[in-house]
Amino acid sequence: MRALCLNCTLKLSPEPSNTADLAGHVLADLRQRGFETEIVRVTDHRIDPGVVSEAVTDGDEWPALREKVVAADVLIIATPTWIGQPSSVSKRVLERMDAFLSETQDDGKTPIAYGKVAGVITTGNEDGAHHVIGEINAALNDLGYTLPAQNWTYWNKGPGPGSEEWDSTDEKEWTLATGQAMASNLAAVATALKAHPIPAPPGS
Repeated sequence: MRALCLNCTLKLSPEPSNTADLAGHVLADLRQRGFETEIVRVTDHRIDPGVVSEAVTDGDEWPALREKVVAADVLIIATPTWIGQPSSVSKRVLERMDAFLSETQDDGKTPIAYGKVAGVITTGNEDGAHHVIGEINAALNDLGYTLPAQNWTYWNKGPGPGSEEWDSTDEKEWTLATGQAMASNLAAVATALKAHPIPAPPGS
């Protein structure tokens, strides 16, 4: 089974990303549970604005990234928190995924995201973390993803402005323990759905 994390940091490679660092802990736990994992830094790719699956312009790289998203049993959106909001990069990704609302699996009936699970990783200080998680989870649920209990982790340092260098301190026990619970729940529900898929909506 495959787990894909879209790192929606604002930073370009090779600049260090706190979001990638935290996501790496969650993906490592998923690998221990038998999952193949991949993390993609979205800013390293050109993703044009739009709400369609096909390329908007000749240079648009969304179709290739979309293939990875569709192939993944587990999708994790990882984003920093800025002024209490998800990053603009994460919003661009979700806008392109809006096309999933009208796309189906091979049977022509089952929504394309049915049978897949999703989670959220948020970095930055605690202000806005739950808002960011709620915003992204609501979008993923609209698209048809299954959201396990405790499908998130975030950097829990405290409210207000301050350093986002979460991995430079020893104050991370809660974040990592919550990330382990997140990975466990994502894996458990993805495995269950693989054995017992969600049927197409009645009347579809």
